[in-house]
Amino acid sequence: MTTEGPGPTAGGMFDNRLRKNARHFRKWARARGLTAFRVYDRDIPEYPFAVDVYGEHVHLVEYPRRRALKGGGLEAQRAEVLATVSAVLEVPEARIHVKTHLPQPWGRAQYGRVGEGSEKLVVEEQGLKFWVNLGDYLDTGLFMDHRVTRARVREEARGQRFLNLFCYTGAFTVYAAAGGASRTLSVDLSNTYLDWAEENLALNGLSSARHTLLRGDALAWVLSQAEAPEETFDLVVCDPPSFSTSKKMQGSFNVQRDHVKMLQALGALLSPGGVLYFSTNFLGFELKDAAVRDYASVTELTPGSIPEDFQREHIHRCWRLVAPRE
Repeated sequence: MTTEGPGPTAGGMFDNRLRKNARHFRKWARARGLTAFRVYDRDIPEYPFAVDVYGEHVHLVEYPRRRALKGGGLEAQRAEVLATVSAVLEVPEARIHVKTHLPQPWGRAQYGRVGEGSEKLVVEEQGLKFWVNLGDYLDTGLFMDHRVTRARVREEARGQRFLNLFCYTGAFTVYAAAGGASRTLSVDLSNTYLDWAEENLALNGLSSARHTLLRGDALAWVLSQAEAPEETFDLVVCDPPSFSTSKKMQGSFNVQRDHVKMLQALGALLSPGGVLYFSTNFLGFELKDAAVRDYASVTELTPGSIPEDFQREHIHRCWRLVAPRE
């Protein structure tokens, strides 16, 4: 009679899962023209990490649970995970960028600079190129979970006037421009991100006077334009932060509190039959009926808007809203 030995340890489970995922997603990514993709997404509760490949580099983000923060032991696990990621993905530890995503109380300003040694490189996504920065900030400059919606925007952009609100580094704008948009306007409060968006357009040979970058408070701009629109748009993307505050803003932005007036006002900026993609990564978000009652159709795209390499079902929610035709 034989007896089975003990099952794999949690560390062994992490190693096995990472190997299996890496084999699958490397092949999957090559077929889709991706050099930036996720290979591990907090799959095992005992190992709350996200592991993203960016070309020959890795972005490793730890999401410690509050209990673990109090109990200690995080440094030992972090070292273990770093060594495993290096060995399995065959990437030297010097090219693995480790960050910690600490739980933030609601209403706290978003994360600022987390490092000093910037590591800028170019990654490819579905035939386009983007600058990413793996060293300075928690976010890298490219929200990979939105690549499905970016592809939809490119498919729908030909001849369209495109508006990108809270545009960040302009990835949606690059897709719209590549898809043949007749005009794009990208609005963000940060000069850093607008400069980054300009660099991304230039990287793809898409720099043009037709693509305007505007520094401003996106919500305040929309509300002011809705009263007497200077122009209307056929295609709009609005992907705001959950919460934001800045000395440059009029007060603060809270997506749950402010989405009603924002989406109502955006209706005035859409051409007849115009399309708005609205998304949020606020897990507790509730879309209010008052926000969308004047739209002809409202379709939630999630979970179909979430790529296969992102396993967490609620990383974002995304809707497609269509303005009525006159």
